[in-house]
Amino acid sequence: MPRRLRGSAGSHPENRAGRLKFDRHQIDSDRRETLSNLMHKYLVCGPQGCGKGTQSELLCRDYDFVHISIGEIFRRHVRDHTKLAARIRRITERGLLVPDEIVEEIVRKRLEEHDWNYGFVLDGFPRTQRQAEYLFENWNLDKVIYLDISDEVVSRRVMHRAKVGEGSHFTKRVDDDPEVLTTRLREYHEKTRPLLDLYRKKEILITIDAARPIRRIYEEIRLRLGLPAPESHGQAAHTESLESLSKVSQS
Repeated sequence: MPRRLRGSAGSHPENRAGRLKFDRHQIDSDRRETLSNLMHKYLVCGPQGCGKGTQSELLCRDYDFVHISIGEIFRRHVRDHTKLAARIRRITERGLLVPDEIVEEIVRKRLEEHDWNYGFVLDGFPRTQRQAEYLFENWNLDKVIYLDISDEVVSRRVMHRAKVGEGSHFTKRVDDDPEVLTTRLREYHEKTRPLLDLYRKKEILITIDAARPIRRIYEEIRLRLGLPAPESHGQAAHTESLESLSKVSQS
C-alpha cells in the first residue's frame, strides 16, 4: 500500500473529496529501491514466434536484468564453429530438440557465471520434463511468463520473419523453414507445453495473450510482475525502441 507523505495533517494536499493525494514520484522511487534490493529470476516460455526474445530483451533493458537465451547460445556455437556446433546443427536442422544432457551442461555453465546484479530472464529453457526437474533442483524461479499464441499465428509470424528478414541484425533460423517449423511445433506440444502444469502447481505461472502488439504485451507483463515504470529519463528511448520492434515480426 502506498505510504503517506511526511508532514502534518494540515500540510497534505487534498482533492475535492477530501482524500489524500500521493506523490507518484515518491511511490515509484520506493518501488525502484525495493526492486534493487531483490534478486529477480524469471522464465519466459512459449512456442516459436511468440516473442520470447523480444519480451526478455525489453525486461532486461529496462530493469538491468541479464538475458540468458539458450537459443542464442546455440546460434553462437554455430557461428563460432565450436566442437559442439556440428552436433547442434545436425539436430536443429531437423527441427528436433537438443538432447537434455547437452542443454543442461550449457545452462549449468551459463548460470554459474552469475554475472547479474538484479536478476536474470531465462529464455528457451527448460523444454522437457527432465530439463525442468534439473532446473528446479538447482535454482528457484519467481515467475514463469507464458506467451500464449495459436499455431496459426506462430506460422504466420515465422514465415513473415523469413520473408522480410534483412539487415545486419537479421539471422535466418532453421525454424524459418515450413517443414522444420511443423516438427518443432509438434515437439513443443509433446514435450514443452505440458510443463505449464508444473509451473501452475508451483503457483508461479503468468499467462499472457501474445497475439497482441509488443507494447501491450510488455506493459501487461511489467504490471503483473509488479515492476515499477521504467525511469522517466529513458522513456523516449523506451518508446522509440518499442515502436521499432513493432515494425518487425516477433521472435
